[in-house]
Amino acid sequence: MSRPIEGIIPVMLTPFDEDNRIDYGGLERLIEWYLAQGADALFAVAQSSEMQFLSLEERAALGRFVVQRVAGRVPVVVSGHVSDDPHGQVQELTAAADTGADAVVLVSNHLDPHAKGTETFLGNLKWLLEKLPKDVPLGLYECPAPYRRLLSDAELSACLDTGRFALLKDVSCHLPTVQRRVKMAEGSTLAVVNANAAIAYDAMKSGSRGFTGVFTNFHPDLYKWLRVSGAQYPELAEEVNNFLVITAVSESMGYPALAKLYHQRLGTFKSMRCRAVTYDIREKFWALDEVLDKIMAGTQAMRQKIAALPKAA
Repeated sequence: MSRPIEGIIPVMLTPFDEDNRIDYGGLERLIEWYLAQGADALFAVAQSSEMQFLSLEERAALGRFVVQRVAGRVPVVVSGHVSDDPHGQVQELTAAADTGADAVVLVSNHLDPHAKGTETFLGNLKWLLEKLPKDVPLGLYECPAPYRRLLSDAELSACLDTGRFALLKDVSCHLPTVQRRVKMAEGSTLAVVNANAAIAYDAMKSGSRGFTGVFTNFHPDLYKWLRVSGAQYPELAEEVNNFLVITAVSESMGYPALAKLYHQRLGTFKSMRCRAVTYDIREKFWALDEVLDKIMAGTQAMRQKIAALPKAA
């Protein structure tokens, strides 16, 4: 394992132009924004990247672009694991490995697409591991689409035993489960990183090695501050955490198009065009712009409070 994959790990958006092609200029600006906001790693070609709506060629090109532009400044993990067919999975995960990513991320539900259980999951996993490059670290992602397929303790233990896994993107949304998994992974190469904003701070305090939820696309620096400095300033940490939890409820208002609108406001993207969300989010969610106004104002207020803290001697 070359370097640990942990900390604040944004799940990357994919910008499109008005002709529905990947906007690589916007993507480059997004990469630099993540890094300026303190991202410790990047997760490319994830569900937030609309991977289910990208061709294999687009997924491979997207992953390569991110790896090349990041140029080793932080680790980059790449997925694009969308097929149920085992041979299709080998093709797309090999393409992910060929991007030069620091790890390739497997999606749990595609290892058991019909929810048959542990025997099917482990059998498919064993078959797949034999086909993938042995020198590429792997990750696991309990992606909620097409269905949220959580790992059992036995399955996680079997993955740990392989010594090949560097990351678990935990989508249990359940603090006791995160705590149990953290304990299971002690002494291994695998970092358990929670993806749920409601428990993000409590999970980090319990040993989750960072955060990799969708609101890393809005204010990753605030999650970074909680992880690095929150314990030194408990009152402000509680205030920041409450703001982050309440803000994250807006995910239901048309994400990832919502995040693209946010980045259009920031100047990162020229267009908020989205393949996963094809309806008009402003029409469906009334006063959406006012919600974003409050998110942006609240984010700035939290940053100002952090900046006003006394500097260490």
